[in-house]
This record gives sequence, structure tokens and C-alpha cells, in this order.
Amino acid sequence: MTSFKNLIYTAFIISLFFSCENDSDTNFILKGNVKNLKKGVLYLQKDGKSTIINLDSVVVKGEPNFELKANIEEPVLLYLKLQKNDGQEHYIPFFADKGITEINTTLKGFSSAAKIKGSKQQVVLEAYQELMTDFKNKNLDLLKANFEAVKRKDTTTTDSLYKQSERLLRLKYASIINYALNNKDSEVAPYLALYEIPNTSAKYLDSIYNNLKPDIKASFYGKKLGKVLSDFKIAQDSIK
Repeated sequence: MTSFKNLIYTAFIISLFFSCENDSDTNFILKGNVKNLKKGVLYLQKDGKSTIINLDSVVVKGEPNFELKANIEEPVLLYLKLQKNDGQEHYIPFFADKGITEINTTLKGFSSAAKIKGSKQQVVLEAYQELMTDFKNKNLDLLKANFEAVKRKDTTTTDSLYKQSERLLRLKYASIINYALNNKDSEVAPYLALYEIPNTSAKYLDSIYNNLKPDIKASFYGKKLGKVLSDFKIAQDSIK
């Protein structure tokens, strides 16, 4: 019996040692509060090659405060995911860098009410999101007007609204490209080029890439954008 207790004690010490060792390896902490959350699971996640990767998780039982940890090599977009028993997925995307990021939100408005305090990249991302809010609202207005025109079978109006929608999309893309060009010293710029303007011409992506500061070109998203452009040029050369 004594030897069994000693075995358990030894295993506990070893697990504690490795736990402390793993904590010392972490260079990123996400902490915060989800107001009114009584029960659920919070995950810290990142994009993998073909799936979402869980970096850390915590079970919430009555205490709305949380803390999640990970080790990140450089600034990257991460996600705070809430899993609760409603059959839906709830995510808060944010740009993380080494150090501490704080997210405070509510259960009801998990994504929309989130207040994020952390990296300088997150500040750039939020300014971009604010810029896009106007385009989102205008697009919703056009969709509503088109819905009403379709009900009236007013083809003249629907044709006009379609043209307005096309112009709005071109203006949105131009604004994103301009924003990326104006933030050449931030990892957010190549991220936007990769994920926010998927149907734009390669020449605009090339312009964003060549405008990047050297350290941003060497970043995760900078190298990814460079690879996309390189693959495109190879594909173009192969059909000449």
C-alpha cells in the first residue's frame, strides 16, 4: 500500500514538473471574462493546413474569468471559440503576438460585444474592420432594396441595384488594397491580401507584396503571400 502511495506521489511530482516546464515554454497568454457565462468550454485555436488546431482549452463552470496559454513564433491570427449546448459555433478572431492579450465580452454578444486589448497588429486589424463596417451596411441596404424590387417584379430597379452592388464591391476591394499598402509595416497587410480580396488581380497582390517592409515579407503571412504569387507565376509560365 505504501509503495502504491509512493508511486502516485512520484507520478504527481513528475506531472507537476512537466506542467511547470510547459508553462515556462508558453510566450502567449489570453485572459479575460465572458459575462453571464455559467457553463461551456473555451478554446484557443489557430488555422492548420487543413483543419483548426486547438492550442489550449478551459472548462467554464460558474466562473466567467478565463486564462489560456500557447507558444507562438510570431504574430498570427488566433481564435477564441466558445462551445455551448446550442448547436452553434461562436468565434472571436484576433491578431496575437507574444505577451498578453485580454478579451472581455458577454455570453449574448460573444463575437459582436468583444473588447480586445493586446497586440499592435490587433489595433491595425480593428481599424480595418471599422473601415469595412460602412461597406457592410451599404451592401445590406442594397440587398434589402433588391429584395423589395424583386417582390415588385421591378427589373429596371434590380438591374440598377446590381450595377451599384458591383461598383460597391470594386470600391471595397480598392479600399482594402489601399489599406494594405498604407500598412506595409504590419503583418496585417499580407493577411488582408491573402484572405480579404480573394478574387483580385495578381498584379494588385504583387503590388502589396513588393511594398511590404523586409521583416513583414519574412513574416508568416508575408512568406505565404510570396508563395501564392510564386505559384501563380509558375502556373502562368506553364501555359505560355
